Amino acid sequence: MRDLYTKRLPATAALAVLLLAVLPAAATAGAPTGPPAGGGGAVAAPGAKLGPCGPGRLCLWSKPDFKGRTQSHELATTDIDSCVALPTGTSAQSLANRTGRPVTTYQSAECGETGEFETYPGKGTWVPQTPYEVRAFKIWER
Repeated sequence: MRDLYTKRLPATAALAVLLLAVLPAAATAGAPTGPPAGGGGAVAAPGAKLGPCGPGRLCLWSKPDFKGRTQSHELATTDIDSCVALPTGTSAQSLANRTGRPVTTYQSAECGETGEFETYPGKGTWVPQTPYEVRAFKIWER
């Protein structure tokens, strides 16, 4: 009598079992799941409305989900590798980085690394809710 555990499945049945095991993982591969550990690249949830932000700009909104007062900064008028403080008494809670360069946002208005800070890549990063109130930023050379 054959041992049931060593019996081979027909090729089509084996393929079906393999597909059932792999398809759920493949269907969710690449789906946004929130900010990756270590920062950057956060994408708005599917169906969320992104705030308007033109190419080559860093856009900051005073409230989550790209709402509230907007500030827009572009490379032509922003010093690279320099700390840019937001106007006194203002902060941002959502952002879009379309500069093509990495941008670090800071909880501190002086770009101090004693508070929270996070770097976002410049390839179209949309962050509907920052993990802290942004009070300053730096646009990096690359």
